Amino acid sequence: MQQRRKYSDEFKRETVSLANQSNVSLKQVAEELGINSGMLGRWRREMGQHGDKGQGNARDEEMAAPKRELARVRKERDFLKEAAFFAKEMK
Repeated sequence: MQQRRKYSDEFKRETVSLANQSNVSLKQVAEELGINSGMLGRWRREMGQHGDKGQGNARDEEMAAPKRELARVRKERDFLKEAAFFAKEMK
């Protein structure tokens, strides 16, 4: 089985900008670079939705939201521990 190739964000940005600027079709640009035209189309949509970042999808956001919530709750917990510690010291 062939391993999936991974492309850098820089390569994706340059490829999408080339496809947007050139007078050739998306399929031709993809063929010249040796990538699937569907993948190039997806990169183009992602760049349009997320600006120049070109990253992120629903699954990434689903994972990021609980991580942010966990970080917030940990900060609150740590703050309350310190407050309890100082409250004991003041007695």
